[in-house]
Amino acid sequence: MRDAEPQILDPISDNEVLLTVLHLASPALPIGSFAYSQGLEQVIADGLVHDRDSTQSWISDLLALVMARQELVLWRCCAQAASARDWEDLRAWNRRVMALRETHELRLESRQMGQSLSRLFPDWSAGGLAEAGIRDWSYTAAHASLCGAQGISLKVGMTAFAWAWTEAQVMAAVRHVPLGQSDGQHVLHNLRQEIPAAVRIALDRATADLGSASLGLAIASSRHETLYSRLFRS
Repeated sequence: MRDAEPQILDPISDNEVLLTVLHLASPALPIGSFAYSQGLEQVIADGLVHDRDSTQSWISDLLALVMARQELVLWRCCAQAASARDWEDLRAWNRRVMALRETHELRLESRQMGQSLSRLFPDWSAGGLAEAGIRDWSYTAAHASLCGAQGISLKVGMTAFAWAWTEAQVMAAVRHVPLGQSDGQHVLHNLRQEIPAAVRIALDRATADLGSASLGLAIASSRHETLYSRLFRS
């Protein structure tokens, strides 16, 4: 059974919630997400991802096996801690997010994006998160904490987080497979329908059961560190 969702502290209007999550999911957010492929560039170089169907299959597997069973559960825990202003718990979950990054590139990505997002906290009137005393924010914890501090529901915040990740993966494939814009939108449309199921799994998953054995992702990411010619940082 999933952990209980805490009461939100300062409810905001539906329009404000919508605008906040749209803003957080925007590729224009200055956190550098466009620079990372999370191992996708390596599997493209290896020929494992080479067209529309193989792109969708790779991203769909990561959405179901990594995002739903680990990353979104970690997001949920961080959001709950931030909403309750339990800074000790939030620091512990942030450390766990970083500890579960299998490679140097994945840790670098999470740290760089997290730090970039944390510098924007005051723009969302979330400067109070400085009380957490976190100097080394992971992206997952930073995104979740901002949503938790804003009183955004777990379901909505997790959906926005999963959408932003999915869109970034598809756009990386559009640039590097390469896929045409129409094929990219076809893949994105199909993957969009899988996000609600991933969020439901993460909401119902006990924290003791979070985890993923994403060996293909870890191997691709570690091999990408020495890929001779590359566009992406991970």
